[in-house]
Amino acid sequence: MQFPINTHLAGKEISTHLVMEILGIFIGVRYYYYLKKNTKDLISPVDRLKIFAAVCFGALIGSRLVGVFEDPNEFFNSENKFVYIFSNKTIVGGLLGGLISVEITKKIIGVTASSGDMMTYPVLLGLMIGRIGCFCEGLADATIGRATTCFTGIDFGDHVLRHPLPLYEIAFLFLLWISIRLLEKYQLADGAKFKMFMISYFSYRFMIEFLKEDHFTVFHISILQLTCILGLLCYCKTLLNPKKLFLSYA
Repeated sequence: MQFPINTHLAGKEISTHLVMEILGIFIGVRYYYYLKKNTKDLISPVDRLKIFAAVCFGALIGSRLVGVFEDPNEFFNSENKFVYIFSNKTIVGGLLGGLISVEITKKIIGVTASSGDMMTYPVLLGLMIGRIGCFCEGLADATIGRATTCFTGIDFGDHVLRHPLPLYEIAFLFLLWISIRLLEKYQLADGAKFKMFMISYFSYRFMIEFLKEDHFTVFHISILQLTCILGLLCYCKTLLNPKKLFLSYA
């Protein structure tokens, strides 16, 4: 297997990473609208549109901001700062940025109902599809782990067996999807599904980052891990009292 694994169409080579990223967003959005059509929404169409715009804006800013400061030295030494900002982004930063932007927007427009539950499964699906692209990109994507002797190790082209972190994440997201679905039978409180997703994902990314070769750390913690901690702090009330995730205790 040679990396990067690119797609060939009409005699031209296209980045599979880009294809899967676009496909993940497209399918995720279509799945969201499918669920919306078959679910009673407590939020008005106008307010839902404002929230969706807030998600996009917050995710765009958050993903780029964290992506840039994952390695500040590389950013400040780059010749074209705009290109560097455009080409560096992180899912963790996007999730945190989107969360903050949505909560501010909901306060402004007076929405108290949860807006995240309906997005939970579409986001999970989009992330899994996107991570296929990260895997196909190999070492160039910077999501591949450090060297390992584990049976899961894969040679991504540098003759070193490394942790295939994108594949780990796909497996984690699939198991998380199943877990949330199983917990639904216990009558979850409004917003519980999205909270479980965010808490689980931030926790997972914090731990799995120890398997990556980070070039910039603060007290041996990467910028992305610090972002995960900030994300978990947003859910400190839920972490301190997880029973409130269930309707009978909410």
